[in-house]
Amino acid sequence: LNLWFLRYEDAVGKLLVSSFLALLPSLKLWLHQSHIPLKLVVTVSSCAFSGDVGHVQITGGAGFVGSHLTDKLMMDGHEVTVVDNFFTGRKRNVEHWIGHENFELINHDVVEPLYIEVDQIYHLASPASPPNYMYNPIKTLKTNTIGTLNMLGLAKRVGARLLLASTSEVYGDPEVHPQSEDYWGHVNPIGPRACYDEGKRVAETMCYAYMKQEGVEVRVARIFNTFGPRMHMNDGRVVSNFILQALQGEPLTVYGSGSQTRAFQYVSDLVNGLVALMNSNVSSPVNLGNPEEHTILEFAQLIKNLVGSGSEIQFLSEAQDDPQKRKPDIRKAKMMLAWEPVVPLEEGLNKAIHYFRKELEYQANNQYIPKPKPARIKKGRTRHN
Repeated sequence: LNLWFLRYEDAVGKLLVSSFLALLPSLKLWLHQSHIPLKLVVTVSSCAFSGDVGHVQITGGAGFVGSHLTDKLMMDGHEVTVVDNFFTGRKRNVEHWIGHENFELINHDVVEPLYIEVDQIYHLASPASPPNYMYNPIKTLKTNTIGTLNMLGLAKRVGARLLLASTSEVYGDPEVHPQSEDYWGHVNPIGPRACYDEGKRVAETMCYAYMKQEGVEVRVARIFNTFGPRMHMNDGRVVSNFILQALQGEPLTVYGSGSQTRAFQYVSDLVNGLVALMNSNVSSPVNLGNPEEHTILEFAQLIKNLVGSGSEIQFLSEAQDDPQKRKPDIRKAKMMLAWEPVVPLEEGLNKAIHYFRKELEYQANNQYIPKPKPARIKKGRTRHN
């Protein structure tokens, strides 16, 4: 049973949708107790502004997640302005929209103020993989602090709603498992990952300061590990490293014992969650991730099998401040957004592997073969053989 609510910008529509969502938990319970074999899927594709088409700005919109979000919003009929400085974003990711009357691409660094008229701001700008955000930690801090201040200032001036793409890294190396939104985290404030972890934590603080003091509407998504097409092949993340190494017949490098756990969601699930959160009335932080937990070693074996690779698994020294466990508690997203991941892990991985094969062909034709970036290793730790 699929229920769709589209374009509820009028008062009657808002009342209808909010009333239905309030009854949704009771409806799900009744379906379960009545043993009715229905899977209830509610998709709320809405406008939080007047008019049939709203103007949406996406900072970091040429990046991995941002470009998929751009695709969805363009397909939904919005006017979309992508703002990106192309540090990790790529024009290739959005070039299929160039020339469309509803699309605009601006080469701009959010550390500098931006003056445009928009209705919604998805603030995704920031390097997100450890090698990228550690490459220039001061720049990472500036993007997540000054950049966020600039976007909040823009939201205040034009009356826009802002969604901050925060991260599960605000939980650090958690002492609580799984991690729910009321957990304050366990973060090393001076470690190599701190520029990103603490940058996102202060960005959240800024959002709620602007909400309380200036009345800016904010939404905060704490995003857990995400994968899919348009990932950088050499960005140093687990999925991209393993797929690239397996496709090239190189050893799959596992840092530490491989017992660390992660939970991976496919990018389309995340995009649907971001849109649902933006158009909801939930102003407090919401976890968006897949609660299906796997060890890094299990994940390496799975990718190796899906690729059909004969690569060996090589154990290297543990990366510094690498979280040992990571699993989202998504009960809040289920209850308040009617959202949960739907793409099976193997299905998503096969799509990512297909994309990486095509990318390798493209890079070979352009005489460039990427290599995975190594993690920062803890000093004085022995290697696992």
